[in-house]
Amino acid sequence: MPAIRDGGTLIELRGWQGPAGRGIRVCPVMMPDRIGDTVSLDILCRQAENGVLTPRVARVLPAAEAAHAHRLLEGGGLRGRVVLDFS
Repeated sequence: MPAIRDGGTLIELRGWQGPAGRGIRVCPVMMPDRIGDTVSLDILCRQAENGVLTPRVARVLPAAEAAHAHRLLEGGGLRGRVVLDFS
């Protein structure tokens, strides 16, 4: 919550519903509900490409290092997500 401004919005993917405090609105998005919503995914992709959204990425690791990625997440203290590269 400290990274979100007062009155801001948190888009939440893991089922947490708050309370957030400071007027922060929590909007849970359940992936099964959106899995086929390619239009919204395309919009998000374009927003990231155009700099409207800035994904926060802590590390990019090859998919073969998925176990290491899990250890990093379990250790905490990351500022951003760990991304697995499957290319």
